[in-house]
Amino acid sequence: MTVDEILNSHRTGSPVVMGILNVTPDSFSDGGEFLRPSDAVARAERMISRGADIIDIGAESTRPGSQRVTAKEQIERLRDIVPAVTACGAVVSVDTTSSSVAAFALDGGASIVNDVSAGRDDPEILSLCARYGSPIVLMHMLGKPNNMQNNPRYDDVVTQVRDFLAERMEAA
Repeated sequence: MTVDEILNSHRTGSPVVMGILNVTPDSFSDGGEFLRPSDAVARAERMISRGADIIDIGAESTRPGSQRVTAKEQIERLRDIVPAVTACGAVVSVDTTSSSVAAFALDGGASIVNDVSAGRDDPEILSLCARYGSPIVLMHMLGKPNNMQNNPRYDDVVTQVRDFLAERMEAA
């Protein structure tokens, strides 16, 4: 699928499958399994062969309790992986809250930015995506990964999440 087909899949009724590729030592699901570029590319190829339309590559864990990783470290983890996975033919999404990491990945062939902070951690990421013409996925989370599970509370979860996402869409 192309990015345009993905963005319009709701009109065609075509499902879109996103494969998650974590290149971190501390991911909640597969921490450390795909740190070597050859392992990461093999995993991406396997997901593509099984029907993934998008490969979402994350170089910073956002599991509950995780600690932040510098943009420099994220870029180092992505350096050889983003161009190699892009060469496999899938649409690549980069999972980051950092505009410098997003720019690196977009320059390396990624097409989509997936930001769990919805542009709150680094507001420049919103204008960066606009300049690149890149879609951005805006996610909802209470707090930060290191404290998001410390007694999260909602009065009306549906309304509060909807309002949050509407506000972040307006910011974008």
